[in-house]
Amino acid sequence: MGPVRYLFLASAVYGMAAFPAMLLPVAPLRAASLQVAEDVPVDLELILAVDASSSVSSEEFDLQMRGLAEAFRNPLVGAAIRAMGDRGAVVSLVQWAGNRKQVQVIDWQIVRDEAEAEALAALIDRSGRQMVGGGTAIGSLIQYGMNQIARNGYSGKRKVIDISGDGRTNQGAYPSNYRDRAVAEGVTVNGLAILNEDPNVDRYYRSQVIAGTGAFVMSATTYEDFSAAMLEKLLKEIAGTPIARLLQIPADSDS
Repeated sequence: MGPVRYLFLASAVYGMAAFPAMLLPVAPLRAASLQVAEDVPVDLELILAVDASSSVSSEEFDLQMRGLAEAFRNPLVGAAIRAMGDRGAVVSLVQWAGNRKQVQVIDWQIVRDEAEAEALAALIDRSGRQMVGGGTAIGSLIQYGMNQIARNGYSGKRKVIDISGDGRTNQGAYPSNYRDRAVAEGVTVNGLAILNEDPNVDRYYRSQVIAGTGAFVMSATTYEDFSAAMLEKLLKEIAGTPIARLLQIPADSDS
């Protein structure tokens, strides 16, 4: 593991009055394999971007992370991953908030079977929150995700930035500007809109955020609904929409 980097958090940075300055360690958990000079072929490059802005409470953040970990432990996701073949997917977890406030919490992790999906779920369980407060800058997040994909050492047939959030951009460039650049570079932007703060944020994601081949928005009415929505979204992203429709989520599923 590389040297630990630190993210300085203070009230001046995040606009949080009387918020004490602190240092939070930001050491991305890394995949076991070493990076090589030549890009490694994979079926899918996937960034999972989790909202850590000021509108997200500690409980709501934990629900997002738990939903992600549970999804990767679900047998339907395991079956979809195995169906991809030997190349599999490479997945990274990012936490995001305001302009220039993005942190790669889990480095690119190869996922080709249930064991590697479980290893990723365990990393998600361990990762913790690396950001406290901040605005909402979806355009900056898309730009950050494109940069991460461009230099990750992998070459995927599909490239996806998967954004979970409960609000509209209130800092930085309009997301549509970077969304269009992402599409030009072959990157699809998908969304999981959480409707507890703004019941129409899913419409905003459809018009201003998502784009690219097969792009879609999933909605969760509350953070408690996040787990089921994330499971369905991962199935679409990993298996592709036609196959995902065949992998029906049981009505009594707890995931």
